[in-house]
Amino acid sequence: SLLFHMTRTEACPASCSCKSLGEMKGLHVDCSSRKLREVPALPVGTKRLYLHNNSLTSVPPGALDSLRSLEEVRIFDNPWNCDCHILYLKLWLEDVSAPSLENTRCASPAPLRMKALRQLTGNELGVCKKILPIRCLEFFWRDLILIAGAIVTLILVAWALKFSKKLVCQINLSLYDARGRLLGRHTSKTH
Repeated sequence: SLLFHMTRTEACPASCSCKSLGEMKGLHVDCSSRKLREVPALPVGTKRLYLHNNSLTSVPPGALDSLRSLEEVRIFDNPWNCDCHILYLKLWLEDVSAPSLENTRCASPAPLRMKALRQLTGNELGVCKKILPIRCLEFFWRDLILIAGAIVTLILVAWALKFSKKLVCQINLSLYDARGRLLGRHTSKTH
């Protein structure tokens, strides 16, 4: 237990203060009012995270994904720049903390000043290039299904063409045979 507590204490960022919430209950990480310009590496066991009243403008994609036991987050009073780079934070807060999503407001650009992050739409964020991590496995299965579907379709079309040619040949042969027999009957009756 002591080793666990020491590991957690060592993981506390130098720019923050960390307090244990009791044995095995996680950490209270207070990084508020520290003039931070970027989110520090945070302990995995963080339950309460205070990042309010800093100079944060965005959060890099994936920076907060390891905080799986988080119960409370405060990130208001930061000069958030609400362009494409805010999309990760918006989506993360939608999953983690609805109250923080409502209390977090844009500082820039000017048309979005004081607008809650929750109210941002895709139109306001402009044309965003892909800045979120891609889930390769999802795309792999989707592409595999599309390719398999295309192959099955091609096989069916090829089979249908082959069958239709065979059918046309059989029809032509049967017409030829019918004419030949008809001609044969006509010629034998006339002789």
